[in-house]
Amino acid sequence: MRAVLDYCSGGKERQVQAGTLLVTEGGTSGHLYVLMQGKLEVLKGEMVVATVTEPGAVLGEMSVLLGQPHTATVRACSDAVVYEFEDAASFLEKEPGVALLIAKMLAQRLNAANTYLADLKRQYAGHGTQLAMVGEVLQSMVNLPPREVSPGSDRQSDPRM
Repeated sequence: MRAVLDYCSGGKERQVQAGTLLVTEGGTSGHLYVLMQGKLEVLKGEMVVATVTEPGAVLGEMSVLLGQPHTATVRACSDAVVYEFEDAASFLEKEPGVALLIAKMLAQRLNAANTYLADLKRQYAGHGTQLAMVGEVLQSMVNLPPREVSPGSDRQSDPRM
């Protein structure tokens, strides 16, 4: 994602102190962030699901592209420097090169998720557990029609897991 750095001249450089929230799950900002230096963490609820340290990493893109509230919280876990694009949708329209880089990044994430789900399907096929439904999840992902999506799940989590 370092290639994104070539497009950051249109953004506002922002110094961020450790503990600062850049993005809040469920909120809407229309902003896109590119990490220049430092360390950020991505949280779903209270669970840290990723740590981001690579310069050029893009944050807030899913909300902007889907026109939906943010699906996670992004918090600085060290002092950091980011480029902030306040009108991210306009920025992406003017810079199709960035939009293509983000599409590639999202495709890589989807590929990793699909690979993981396929491995789970193989491991739990025929076990009759809730994990056996992974095949249905994979099939539904392949056949999704373009539509508005709501992040999260309507299912109650299993307290045993």
